[in-house]
Amino acid sequence: MKEIFDNLSAECSKITTKRYSTSFSFGIYFLNKELRLPIYAIYGFVRLADEIVDSFHNFNKEYLLRKFKEDTFEAINSGISLNPILNSFQNIVNKYQIDQRLIHLFLNSMEMDLEHKHYTPELYDTYILGSAEVVGLMCLKVFANGDSIEYERLKPFAMKLGSAFQKVNFLRDLKADNQALNRSYFPNVNLNAFCDRQKKEIEIEIELEFEQALVGIKMLPRSSRNGVYLSYIYYKKLFTKIKSLTAERIMNERIRIPNHRKIGLMFDSMIRHKLNSI
Repeated sequence: MKEIFDNLSAECSKITTKRYSTSFSFGIYFLNKELRLPIYAIYGFVRLADEIVDSFHNFNKEYLLRKFKEDTFEAINSGISLNPILNSFQNIVNKYQIDQRLIHLFLNSMEMDLEHKHYTPELYDTYILGSAEVVGLMCLKVFANGDSIEYERLKPFAMKLGSAFQKVNFLRDLKADNQALNRSYFPNVNLNAFCDRQKKEIEIEIELEFEQALVGIKMLPRSSRNGVYLSYIYYKKLFTKIKSLTAERIMNERIRIPNHRKIGLMFDSMIRHKLNSI
């Protein structure tokens, strides 16, 4: 029965999420149970594409990403894939009617990582839209569960949250992006002369997006609010840590939140949820 394979596929997406991201795994745990596997499926898909462009250096990345893209839409249109991650993803795309344009935008940003090493303001905005904002919208389709009015109401806030997360990732990963991948996402910024003033300008932009995103988080249904809020406070804590460091420091090390601190944030989020204080 295909149900056995679908369950196996969902489990593969869950394992992939837990193996690659403890922070998102903590957040997903605080979603209502029926929302967890769909979000694992979305994360597993996103993670696989990201690994192609960021990690598979000894392979033909252009071919792998092109094949992945073809396989993705074939899976969605046929309702099955022998790739468990894609099979899990297509189930969720079809169940929640996720707009295929969002998937095209995401994969377009992954293709940009193969082509562009230094981003103009226009390319930067396009990349953020595809790599982060539309991922937030895919998740929102699950959270809204067919309620198109709710989806449209929360859409701008989900996009701001995805954008803030991605820009924090850019700051966190400056060293690896610059030294290992020779990438510079922030436009008009010379990383060889990256300074505290430039870092501060980026932080002001991120701070505003966090403020806007929190408004939307408070409007989410309780089934998803606490899980999204936990991811928010994790990234806000990481962002606070980054803000406290010099530009030179973040250019020379990857900033992290230890797992024991993530667990502390998890319990803080749980208490706030019980008190309905967000």
